[in-house]
Amino acid sequence: MAAWGIVGTLAVATFALAVFSALVGAYPVSIGEAARILAGWIAGSPDGSTAETVMLEVRLPRIIAALLVGAALAGSGAVYQGLFRNPLVSPDILGVSTGAGLGAVLGIFLSLPIVAIQGFAFAGGLATVATVYAIAAAVRGREPVLVLVLAGVVVGALAGSVISLLKVLADPYDQLPAITFWLLGSLASIRSADVWAVLPAILIGLVPLVALRWRINVLALGDDEAKTLGVEAGKLRVLVIGAATLMTASVVAISGVIGWVGLVMPHIARMLVGPNFGRLLPAAMLLGAFYLLGVDTLARTMAQTETPLGILTAFVGAPFFLWLLARGRHGWE
Repeated sequence: MAAWGIVGTLAVATFALAVFSALVGAYPVSIGEAARILAGWIAGSPDGSTAETVMLEVRLPRIIAALLVGAALAGSGAVYQGLFRNPLVSPDILGVSTGAGLGAVLGIFLSLPIVAIQGFAFAGGLATVATVYAIAAAVRGREPVLVLVLAGVVVGALAGSVISLLKVLADPYDQLPAITFWLLGSLASIRSADVWAVLPAILIGLVPLVALRWRINVLALGDDEAKTLGVEAGKLRVLVIGAATLMTASVVAISGVIGWVGLVMPHIARMLVGPNFGRLLPAAMLLGAFYLLGVDTLARTMAQTETPLGILTAFVGAPFFLWLLARGRHGWE
């Protein structure tokens, strides 16, 4: 099957999964009932039934959020893996997830409302990456990509230590459970306002990635090759990393820290459509959306107590990571 045929198939499969996810749960909804609710919503004449409330106010925002979070994480992962020419990096390589986690934990520790917690998380992710870039810019005479990655590891570790300190100081009966649950990732508290708040940031980050897709292919060849082909590698790298970071920080702010999606899905996409970024980006984002929506549907239906998403994604991500190590770099270049 041609690459764009695979992308189309992924889009259809994702839509089908979204329909299925809207129907299942603690309050099942039939297809006919769902169609009636949707028709009433389009016509502007809601009936106020329980099924309508469940569909439109609980499940639909959560489904859209799962699609956006999965797509953003997987798309950012594809960017970082190509940019750093390393198949084992993920969107949090520059500490964005840990920085966002620190911001959210600080908000919970200060007993702030959920909107402020999300704002702190978003600001924390961006501030962490800005710090990493400032450190990398201050270090001269070294390989810039290597310095950037090492600075991300160091700043991420520092942010992680502050998170641990706040967990020790937090109220063990109120704040600590909330901190722990947020750090494991969940979409249980998503509402329509969260979706509308995060959508502009995702679109702003996505536009330059789509517009510069051919230049990103060149950038993956290395700085010297990019310069030979007339591409200013330094400025382009800053723009691309900034766009991918904006997408990651925005979704982590509403979902918490969800690992493995940005590591695993770009690899599967690369196996399906190849390394060309113009095809890789939509394939990775669709796979990420499909995967996280499937995991979230499983999380809210497999047991009476909802399972954090970070736990479930690790069940797939960890074995894949081991397989990737055993496979080496074969098929990457």
